[in-house]
Amino acid sequence: MTKIEIVLTETLRRGYQHLPVSVQAKFQKQLKLLAQNPKHPSLKIHRIKDHWEFYVDKKYRCLFQQESHIYILKFVGGHDLIDRF
Repeated sequence: MTKIEIVLTETLRRGYQHLPVSVQAKFQKQLKLLAQNPKHPSLKIHRIKDHWEFYVDKKYRCLFQQESHIYILKFVGGHDLIDRF
């Protein structure tokens, strides 16, 4: 099995810093799931145009691009912010 590589962009890092601490913890949990099993049902991964999205929780999402086994995380924030991204 190919090992998953996760790349965090600077935009994602800045967005992460603005999340509530409780959401940061949820994001870390979802990152571990992504690294272990990108098909895990709680991630609810789905395509949005040329990007992909996974759920952090009901309100927060993470937008990323996938290139083979590399996941480039671009943005994390509220669902309303993702819609504008």
